Amino acid sequence: MFWTKRVVIGDGERGLVYRNRRFERVLDAGVYRWFDPMRRIEVRVHNVASPEYIGSDIDALVACLGTRLGETFMLADIGEAEVGIVLKNGKLEQVLAPGSRKLFWRALASIELRTLALDASMEVDAAVARRLRQLGALSKLAVVAEVPAESAGLAYIDGKIDRTLAPGSYAFWNFQKNVAVDVVDLRVQSVEVSGQELLTRDKVSLRVNLAASTRVTDVVAARTRVAKIGDFVYLELQYGLRKAVSGKTLDELLGDKASLDADIFAYVRGQLTGLGVEVLGVGVKDVILPGEMKEILNGVVQAEKTAQANVIRRREEANATRSLLNAAKLIDESPVLMRLKELEALEKVTEKIDKLTVFGGLDGVLKQLVTLK
Repeated sequence: MFWTKRVVIGDGERGLVYRNRRFERVLDAGVYRWFDPMRRIEVRVHNVASPEYIGSDIDALVACLGTRLGETFMLADIGEAEVGIVLKNGKLEQVLAPGSRKLFWRALASIELRTLALDASMEVDAAVARRLRQLGALSKLAVVAEVPAESAGLAYIDGKIDRTLAPGSYAFWNFQKNVAVDVVDLRVQSVEVSGQELLTRDKVSLRVNLAASTRVTDVVAARTRVAKIGDFVYLELQYGLRKAVSGKTLDELLGDKASLDADIFAYVRGQLTGLGVEVLGVGVKDVILPGEMKEILNGVVQAEKTAQANVIRRREEANATRSLLNAAKLIDESPVLMRLKELEALEKVTEKIDKLTVFGGLDGVLKQLVTLK
C-alpha cells in the first residue's frame, strides 16, 4: 500500500529509525512495516560486519539511548592521555587516538575496548606493535625505528634526548609529542684526508694523503657536543697534519714517517677528548713531491750511489794491488815458486797456440822459451 513503509533488515545489518529526523529506536534483523502516509519515518540501514559506527550523530545516539546504549553499542570515550585499543573477537582491530569518541556495534562479533596510558617514553607495547605491523597500520600511528647490530639509537621526545636504544626494533606512539630516533653506527669508520698541499719547515712544497680510523664510544656526547662529528674529525686531521708537516724538514719527513704519524695521532686524540669519538690510528699514505723536486732528489740519490760505488771500486783495487805485492814478495824469496809461476805462464801461452815446434828438447822449452827476469 502507498501509505505503508516496509523495511527489511538482514542478519548482518542493523537499522536506526528516525521520526521527524529524531532518533526513535534500533532495529534488529527482520521485516518491519509502518503506516506512514506523511513520510515522516526514515530508516537508516547499517552494515555491522565492520564494527565501527560511521554515522555523524554519535553524541545524539548516546544521549537518546542513555542506559540502553550498551545493549546495541560499545562507547569508546578515550581520554587525552590515553590510547584506545579495540579488540574484535580477541584480536586487535583498531587503535583510537587520544580524545577520540566512537561507537562500535555489538552485533556479529565480540567487541572489547582497552585503554593504554601514554607514559613519558611513548613506546608502543611489543605485542600491539606486532599486530599493527600485520595490519599495515604501524607506520601510520607510530614512529618506527630499526637499530641494527653494532649500532645505537637516540630517542628524542619534543627535541630532548629521552634515552639510548640498544639494537632492536622500536615503535613510539605518534600522538601529542614529537618523537624522532637517530641511529648511530658504532663500527670502526675510516676517514680519508687527500690532496693536502703543505710546506715543510725548509719551505719545500709537497702533497700528502692521510688516512685515519675512528669509532664512536659515547653516542650522547657525539650527537650533543658537536653538530657534525664527521666533519669535525676531518678538520682536526687536516690541522694536525699541517702542524706536524710544518714543524719538520723534508729529510726528516722522508726519513721518519712514523714520528709524523705519532705527532698527528697525539694532536687529534687530544682535540677529540670528551667528544665521544676515539681515534684508533693515523697513517700518512703518500708523500708526493713536485716534478722538479723529484729530479733533484733523484740526482742526489744517484750521486750518493755513484760515490759509494767509486769507494767500493777503489777499495777493491787497493786490495787487489796489496795481494799482488804480497805475491811478488813470496816469488822473490822462493826460486821454486818462481819456477811454478813460469810454468803457469807457459801453460797459458800454449793454450792459445795451435801448433808448437820444440828445438832443444824439454830443457830448451823450460829454459829458453820462457824466461822471467
